[in-house]
Amino acid sequence: MSIPFACDLTAIPPGERAAHHEATRQLVAAATIIRESGEGFAFELAADEYETVTRFVAKERLCCPFLTFVVTARANQPQVELRITGPAGAKEFIRAELHLPPG
Repeated sequence: MSIPFACDLTAIPPGERAAHHEATRQLVAAATIIRESGEGFAFELAADEYETVTRFVAKERLCCPFLTFVVTARANQPQVELRITGPAGAKEFIRAELHLPPG
C-alpha cells in the first residue's frame, strides 16, 4: 500500500497548531548539527531537547504520514538524534517545511 505524498493540514487540531509551529521552530533552532542524507535529514540536539523532539514528531507524523521519523536517544550520551526521511521528493519538502537553507 502506497502512502500519498500530501499533508493533511486538518490532522492537527486548530487549537494545537500554534504550539506545533513553535515546537518546529524550537527543533530547528536547537539543532547543533543538521546533516543531509539521500532520503532526508538528521538533526542532532542536546539531550535535554528530547521533549521538543517528541512533541514535534507526535504532531508532524499525523499531518505528514509519508515521512518516517526515527528518534535515537542513548543512555549517558549528551545528544538526541532525529532522522526525518521519506519517498523521492520528500527531502525538498522537509527543507521547505522546516525552513532549512538550500543544500
